[in-house]
Amino acid sequence: MARALWFFTVPDESELPERLQGLFAKARESVGFVPNVFRAYSYRPERLSAWFAHYKQLHEPTPGLDAADREMIAVVVSAYNRCTYCIVSHGHALRVALGGNSEAGVLADHIATNWRHAALDERRTAICAFAEKVTATPWLMDEADLRSLAAVGLSDHEVWDVAEIAAMYNFTNRMAMATGQLPNEEYHHLDRG
Repeated sequence: MARALWFFTVPDESELPERLQGLFAKARESVGFVPNVFRAYSYRPERLSAWFAHYKQLHEPTPGLDAADREMIAVVVSAYNRCTYCIVSHGHALRVALGGNSEAGVLADHIATNWRHAALDERRTAICAFAEKVTATPWLMDEADLRSLAAVGLSDHEVWDVAEIAAMYNFTNRMAMATGQLPNEEYHHLDRG
């Protein structure tokens, strides 16, 4: 039995503001399809623009926090929250950011399943532990948690980014689950060989 991809009726793409039609066109060009999160968020087009601008800013690599690290945070948070959409879509992005080969795929799958079994280095272990704590027990966060990231070489701006990325994916996971978003079928086949 087919299930709707979200619980709301979203506007036809042709009814969206021109800038969002352009975003959909760029997605088709770069990944070959429009991610369902874009379609779901188009229910409130003005918020799709704001959400996507924030997303892009948070995924700008820096010397101590590369694209794979940023996707890893998304995957760790999403796995803890059991958000199918984000585990699948960011699991794909993590595989690509890690190199796109079979070894990268195995590592990404280990991170998505249980990052503790992924044999990560000290830096990535600290990042994952922080992201999971923000997700699981945010009321227990303290300065020592922030300092644990600085201790593995992240700048103050990168420490902030880890916190903000984890917080943003907690929001995004909850929106995806609250509105019934499912990952595009294409994600299940990308970079799987």
